[in-house]
Amino acid sequence: MPFATTGTIAAIATAIVPQQGSVGIVRASGSEAIDIAKRLFHAPGKQVWESHRILYGYIRHPRTLELVDEALLLIMKAPRSYTREDVVEFHCHGGIIAVQQVLQLCLEAGARLAQPGEFTLRAFLNGRLDLTQAESIADLVGAKSPQAAQSALAGITGKLARPIKKLRADCLDVLAEIEARIDFEDDLPPLDYDLITSQIQTINLEINHILATADKGELLRMGLKVAIVGRPNVGKSSLLNAWSRSDRAIVTDLPGTTRDVVESQLVVGGIPVQVLDTAGIRETEDTVEKIGVERSRKAAESADLVLLTIDASQGWTPDDEEIYLNVKGHPLILIINKIDIVETLHVTSLQYPGEIKNVVKTAAAKNQGIEALEAAILEKIHSCKIQAADLDFAINQRQGAALTQAKSCLEQVLLTIEQDLPLDFWSIDLRGAIYALGEITGEEVTESVLDKIFSKFCIGK
Repeated sequence: MPFATTGTIAAIATAIVPQQGSVGIVRASGSEAIDIAKRLFHAPGKQVWESHRILYGYIRHPRTLELVDEALLLIMKAPRSYTREDVVEFHCHGGIIAVQQVLQLCLEAGARLAQPGEFTLRAFLNGRLDLTQAESIADLVGAKSPQAAQSALAGITGKLARPIKKLRADCLDVLAEIEARIDFEDDLPPLDYDLITSQIQTINLEINHILATADKGELLRMGLKVAIVGRPNVGKSSLLNAWSRSDRAIVTDLPGTTRDVVESQLVVGGIPVQVLDTAGIRETEDTVEKIGVERSRKAAESADLVLLTIDASQGWTPDDEEIYLNVKGHPLILIINKIDIVETLHVTSLQYPGEIKNVVKTAAAKNQGIEALEAAILEKIHSCKIQAADLDFAINQRQGAALTQAKSCLEQVLLTIEQDLPLDFWSIDLRGAIYALGEITGEEVTESVLDKIFSKFCIGK
């Protein structure tokens, strides 16, 4: 559905949870925002209604003058605001009722409810942000780790936009040289084919460098899904509890205690990790446990990494072998748990399939081996060519697709040069690369692209 970006909009700009949160903010943006505030907000004394000043007072119903809330009002006049429009924020008491009443009064006073991401969309359309910065704002709101937040902040400050804009400018320079020869061939020296080829190759090398951040971006945004699988009573739940430093899962000596998938959110080496403690996989006649076992199998299938856990005191059993055969196609780490209850020599001589290269020994009940487990996970990630650090920014899927398109166009230009085709053919693919690069920053963008991007935002942003 296309965005309607006219009129004054209003929305709740903070998460509202019953009995939680001391402050709730209602934001309005547009030409009537300050007039609406003046109708609703009563500032006692001689407080001055100036831009970037906070007023103290009361929000009242404009007709009945019924008191709605005691609040603060922040005024930000255009263009010194998030949207580059007049913006007001009512800082109310937190909870549900007060902020919803204030929002309703704003709507009755002439504002309309903002669509998802419309405040940021207006900031983009009014030139305050480019598209990479707008997307980075959404990434910052949804960041699951400090590193993800830092990557998003890098995008907000323009660390991604700057190289993209330079690449586009370089392509425009090459296109200008080519089109000048097309229009004024007799008045200019011959085109330096080697120089043009070198310039395009340099641009493509930089595109490849930026494309290399795609895996990091996906990892930081979405996180890593890790499934702990194994037979009943091998210590999967104890491992989750020790790792998450909490009692998320029930731990007993009875097999089959975990009947469903238990989730925990962790951060390992800056990477968000969703850990799934699954029900013990075994044949059972218990209807509820059967459902849990089936969910365990599905969790293992969808996981990015499987932690196959076995009991050191029992060794590698036929049941472990059966589970292994079902998950061996996934990136896998073998966890030999309960090493605290067996002799060291027994653990050392324990047999398991030779193709398993990543093995960690733990005593989850005594919180031993967790650091080694995290180190093994990070090593596994890096061995899969997923870098989670040491990069200033990380592109998302949309940006990666546009860069790939630009790269393809430039490679076609190089092929056109090699085939000695007319200059008109060169310019066609160069324009394609320029357009693709412009899509990333928003210099070239369609309404459907904007709709897709901003519809993923929360309403108050």
